[in-house]
Amino acid sequence: MSTLSELLAAHTQLPGEAVDHLQRVVAEWQLLADMSFADFLLWIPLPDADHALAGGATEFLCVAQARPDTAPTAHPQDIVAARVSAVDNPHLRRAVVEGRICREEDPRWHLEVPVRRETIPVRHNGRVLAVLSRDTNLAMPRVPSPLEIAYLGSASDLCQMIADGTFPPTAGVAGADTSPRAGDGLIRLDSRGLVAYASPNALSAYHRMGHASDLVGLPLAEATRKLVRDPFDAAEVVARIESALAGRSSLRLEIRARGAVMLVRALPLRPRGDAAGALVLVRDVTDLRRRDLALLSKDATIREIHHRVKNNLQTVAALLRLQARRTSIPEARQALSESVRRVSSIALVHEALAYSVAEQVDIDGLIDTVLPAIGDGATAEVRAKVRREGSFGTHPAAMATPLVLIVTELVHNALRHAFDAGQAGEVVVSATRSAGKIVVVIADDGRGLPEGFDPEQANGLGLQIVRTLLHSELDSSLQLRPRAGGGTEAVLELPLGGR
Repeated sequence: MSTLSELLAAHTQLPGEAVDHLQRVVAEWQLLADMSFADFLLWIPLPDADHALAGGATEFLCVAQARPDTAPTAHPQDIVAARVSAVDNPHLRRAVVEGRICREEDPRWHLEVPVRRETIPVRHNGRVLAVLSRDTNLAMPRVPSPLEIAYLGSASDLCQMIADGTFPPTAGVAGADTSPRAGDGLIRLDSRGLVAYASPNALSAYHRMGHASDLVGLPLAEATRKLVRDPFDAAEVVARIESALAGRSSLRLEIRARGAVMLVRALPLRPRGDAAGALVLVRDVTDLRRRDLALLSKDATIREIHHRVKNNLQTVAALLRLQARRTSIPEARQALSESVRRVSSIALVHEALAYSVAEQVDIDGLIDTVLPAIGDGATAEVRAKVRREGSFGTHPAAMATPLVLIVTELVHNALRHAFDAGQAGEVVVSATRSAGKIVVVIADDGRGLPEGFDPEQANGLGLQIVRTLLHSELDSSLQLRPRAGGGTEAVLELPLGGR
């Protein structure tokens, strides 16, 4: 089955920011499905060839699906990659065109199951990107209870925030997939921060931390602060809850009290911009953390290995630098200096990994560290400046090392070959992300490519390293072309794996 990224890349031209927003929606929607007692399907409009706007869609494509853990599914079969007609599903089109939540009055039958559908526009930066359908199985009658009422009310507020474009937030969703779920423990706060409802599991978690009474009617921030002995953790959890009441999202937080460990995450509830309180999710992870202690030493060992590799590479670079200073042959000195640059670039990747448990690397940070060093090394011959545009994003270590090396080689080649001695100029490294790929362009405003230049036949070491890394590590190729207005562009199209 195709992944969300693959389907978006194959059927849309959405920019990277829009794709990231849909990824955030999918990262959060298990919470919505559980609290709604309903399936969630993510539909993207397929525009008619004669219409440029999404409102002209004649079909919708399902690109992701979530089923509830709290109720029977409305779709026992996978719907991902299915296409439906906008004529037969007018509520999908209405949600896009009108930009509001649309509810079907009468249930429809799907595989002999009555299903009630609600369509929710997914808005980002004022534009409707897709539609969520909330499909509820009506075959199993439900008896309203305080828990169900709290679940449904909170889900409705979050769905309205999706339609408003305020949920999920642009930042602060990292770790959403490991955050507490609705079934772990749910607390609904009113606009004053008082507990309006606490699920039985949430109450049990608080009892394990030492709270002896009910939570309803109490200010949750103050009640939690009294339980946590660590002053920093106490102040932090109060700040997170108050921040959610003020309309700001935050990451999950782990707090400890009386030997118990609890995860806490506070979500603001602001449908249509109105303060409606906050949703606090809690999970008792005391037993899980005891098992995790056995893994901490392994993680520490891995980080220490990266740290030692970085130190060893820096030692190698220092030795090469000393050798270059003692070498009187200019060609040998230049070759050694280039080796120092390459080894130092690899060392930077391992330094980043030494501080990353998830083996993910912020490429932007690495590029911003490497580029000034390359530019400073070229100031003796040229006066060209180097800068970055766009965002590479965060990628696995297996991609980080070759990508950083390739960018440094191409920038160095541009500074070395595009400009005459003393000539001013500029080299721009730009990155553009979309659903399935990242396009990297290294552009200069120098003299341009020589007549009849063929990059595949060029025998320079820098281009040989670039070609080898692209073919063997990144499954891509290099394109060198004249730049509009003069100069040269080196273009890389790097495929991204499914997320």
